[in-house]
Amino acid sequence: MRNKWMCLLPLVCAQQLSAQLPDFYKKVDRITWVVTHADKVAQAWSKLGFESLQAARVVVLSRTQFQGKPAKSIVKIAAGRLGPVQIRWIQPVSGRNAYSEFLARHGEGVFSLVHRVPTREALTAEVARLADLNVGVLESGDVESGLGIVSYAYMNTEREGKYSLGLIYVADTGGAEVAAAAAPDMKLSQYAFVVRDLRAVSAYWKKLGFPAMSFTHPALRELVYQGNPGQFDQELGWQRHGQIVYEWIQPLRGPTAYMDHQKAHGEGLHHLAFDVSDIDRMTALLSKHGFPRVQSGAWGEEGKPGSGKFAYSDTGSIGGIAVEFLWNFK
Repeated sequence: MRNKWMCLLPLVCAQQLSAQLPDFYKKVDRITWVVTHADKVAQAWSKLGFESLQAARVVVLSRTQFQGKPAKSIVKIAAGRLGPVQIRWIQPVSGRNAYSEFLARHGEGVFSLVHRVPTREALTAEVARLADLNVGVLESGDVESGLGIVSYAYMNTEREGKYSLGLIYVADTGGAEVAAAAAPDMKLSQYAFVVRDLRAVSAYWKKLGFPAMSFTHPALRELVYQGNPGQFDQELGWQRHGQIVYEWIQPLRGPTAYMDHQKAHGEGLHHLAFDVSDIDRMTALLSKHGFPRVQSGAWGEEGKPGSGKFAYSDTGSIGGIAVEFLWNFK
């Protein structure tokens, strides 16, 4: 038996367990991003503000378990940073693992948001807490890196939660981490997902102890899709937890970039959003590099507090997700 005492009221126990969300979930330590060519994708993003780039290295995953069984595979990993968040572009090379399975189902894209736990005991305890909530481990293992031995676990949350919840413990921080850096006019502000049923996803994460979503159906204006007047509509779900803002998008009417993503990749992370001071300059910069502006609009009363503009650049060719720029009236 895992626990010292057996719970006589399973529903009450599940509610108590779900409420005990550890503080390390208030920060995303790194993004696990599955791609077909790690070096090529990393170099492309380095031109767009991702810095502290480290060239891809071959890593043999020999001390891992995939779907509960010992597994061995080879991947290439390129590393970088965007402000405080580490990026790991991972290219499956051989063998079966969580990355190759994700690539086969969805194509390139963000597979996991990873949270750093303070101790190995905390990692074990959180895996056990999630197991009590019927969430198993998809893949786990130990990997040698410049930081020492890194222990990780990807939880099997993608089917209902639309991404894999990641946990990582770094045993020795004596190695040198890549320095925090970011483009001067880009502040990462949101992780944004496209889903078919906001309320089902909200209920799932709430069961695991995360905040329930609040829902909005904003009235937007100045809609543009692929250079033409837009007719798209969507309902939004919001989770705010510590330093993290998650936006969940349920498309209601198209054509829209959200439905395009669902058709190509299925549900999951659609874009990273950045606060910027000059939205036109940033979208022009990306267009110059071959990533056109595909969708835009505005909210609120023009020129008044609480209003703003948004625009998407199509960066799908370098990793399967888009970039959104946000400008807020001040």
